[in-house]
Amino acid sequence: MHHRNEHDSYNYVSNMSRRESLKWLGLLAAGSAVSLTAGCTKALEDDVAVSAKEHWPDLDIKPVTAKGYGQDPNLVMPPESPWPLTLTADELTLVAVLADYIVPREGAIPSASELQVPAVINEWVSAPYEGQQRDRIKILNSLAWLNDEAQLRFKKQFVALNEKQHRAILDDIAFLNEQTPLQFQRIGKAFLRFKELVLAAFFCTPEGCKDIGYLGNVPIAGDYPGPSDEAKAHLDQVLAELGLSEYAYTD
Repeated sequence: MHHRNEHDSYNYVSNMSRRESLKWLGLLAAGSAVSLTAGCTKALEDDVAVSAKEHWPDLDIKPVTAKGYGQDPNLVMPPESPWPLTLTADELTLVAVLADYIVPREGAIPSASELQVPAVINEWVSAPYEGQQRDRIKILNSLAWLNDEAQLRFKKQFVALNEKQHRAILDDIAFLNEQTPLQFQRIGKAFLRFKELVLAAFFCTPEGCKDIGYLGNVPIAGDYPGPSDEAKAHLDQVLAELGLSEYAYTD
């Protein structure tokens, strides 16, 4: 993670190719339907109330009208630039600063920005698909809100603040629950989605997989022993719940 007192001159620059970020986009799209914060309270599921004290930017965000991949995309060798990237340099730097608070460097595990997660977020919000465009509205408004809040509190843009000032703002929005003040609920809900995307992108990387102990396919010496008793019992239970017990595993 970058030192916070360096942010006045810090500008995130991605060294990831479009071909690579498009591959990540496909991985992220495959896993984004599952929330990484499913244990949060019901307050997250309902539409948030509007407070007179909030200052939600409600930007006039034009939709991305570029053509998408179509019905059968080639994610192994995707085209170099199927649509233009839309985040500005300042927005991308702000995404990098925020992402490194969500996934900081820990020992040998790199931070989100070191693994080019901001470039994937840029790819995500620039994609011309309905789900990504909904996230685009949330994220662009969130970035604007953070700069507005930084100006209101500290008379600076968010990236120019020090770590203590960053945390003063983020602590108000990063832990959305039933006790969150009304003026922080809309930004809290939008920031929650941003966190989900950052975490999902991070765990798509080899380093992220290593961080959670994922091994992937492991070769087995000799004949394949078949699924474990625990796995078969779990499958039988799921099939029974679906009324599909006739398809249960048999030796």
